[in-house]
Amino acid sequence: MRITTLLLTFLAAVATATAGNYPDRSDYLWVTVPSHSDWLYDTGEQAFVDLTLLRYGVPAANCDIRFAIGPDMLPADTTGTVTLDSRGRALICMGTMTKPGFLDLRLEADFDGHTTAHHIKVGFAPDRLVPFTAEPENFDAYWAKALEEDAEFPLSYTLQPAPDYSTPKMDCWLARMDLPGPNVKAMYGYLFIPKGGGKYPAVLCPPGAGVKTIKDPLAHRYYGEGGMIRLETEIHGAHPQLSEAEFAELRALKGDYLSLGLDSPDTYYMRDVYLGTRRWLDLLTQLPEYDGENLFVQGGSQGGALAITTTALDPRVKGCAANHPALSDMNGYLGDKTGGYPHHFRKDPSEATPEKVRTLEYFDVVNFAKRLRCPVRMTWGYNDNTCPPTTSYEVWNLITAPKQALLTPINEHWTSDATERGHYEWIKSLCR
Repeated sequence: MRITTLLLTFLAAVATATAGNYPDRSDYLWVTVPSHSDWLYDTGEQAFVDLTLLRYGVPAANCDIRFAIGPDMLPADTTGTVTLDSRGRALICMGTMTKPGFLDLRLEADFDGHTTAHHIKVGFAPDRLVPFTAEPENFDAYWAKALEEDAEFPLSYTLQPAPDYSTPKMDCWLARMDLPGPNVKAMYGYLFIPKGGGKYPAVLCPPGAGVKTIKDPLAHRYYGEGGMIRLETEIHGAHPQLSEAEFAELRALKGDYLSLGLDSPDTYYMRDVYLGTRRWLDLLTQLPEYDGENLFVQGGSQGGALAITTTALDPRVKGCAANHPALSDMNGYLGDKTGGYPHHFRKDPSEATPEKVRTLEYFDVVNFAKRLRCPVRMTWGYNDNTCPPTTSYEVWNLITAPKQALLTPINEHWTSDATERGHYEWIKSLCR
């Protein structure tokens, strides 16, 4: 069954741009329209793209366009040049795929020594995509034991008033939670609790990738002001008020944390992250303001991955909202296809020792996705080169729980404010 698609058209994109008529105040505007309105094709079916390039709003007549076509995140296997007509337009045949996946059309043009680039991906039977990453036979037993060991460490946290982020409708607290480690000894988060003395649903929001501060804690203030407890977190024990110099020192210490300890599931950095993120739910459910029933997780990219893993590890969660989840089919490049962020083994497959491959299987989102039981809302874009659409579809295809998808093909690695607000409305609809 083909998923209902929301297409962000050229006119809508221009109308909602925040800086003038062109995105990012660029002199160039590429308009690429696939021959299928949903950007999806059957395997063996030819895909065409109607291309228009404007410079200063004027058609780039007779301009030569270089193009390269290849599978999602993989080297191009077709290259060529096309000349735009007097209206700045051309039709490009992207060809087809014989197996499910995505093709990426990469475009370049030169003007006065400056190169402008664009790309567009279209899918071929993506509802039949399956991950390459295997599932360990003892996957459930491993995580059951990990949760049992984690429970031996008592819940320990502090809450400190954060008046800079409080509003007339909600109070904000800086939360610090202690963890057993060894890689992560603590996590911080901003906790928002509605004012009024009632009982409220609670929403956990794990972070995107990187060693960084909690960006713009008030970006989703409508949760707290709308009657929900919300906890925005980080995963490295980084106090959000550290100076940039202190963050730089911490980044140097953590290094490439998504590869730390990868030789064993028990030493991998993300083991502490997965368990620690789930532990935040213990904090939320102990709050006197929590309504005792409605518990949700929502996040994007790495946060989308953590939303899925946390939900799979804790049956108390009633709903999961995830944008373009990272850490999905991480061994994918070993199967002659794209893999998920952080793109292990993409540059050097020889780094894929049996130990590392095995470790990633215990942490891959595809193996958690099939264990989800509560309602799920996912959204992803096709032009994403960070968390590619191939791996998002693989996660989606494995979910057997009630699910809802919002497809925004034009999106790269971002979501609109309206999409984020849609998560909030969806979560509200699940509250009982």
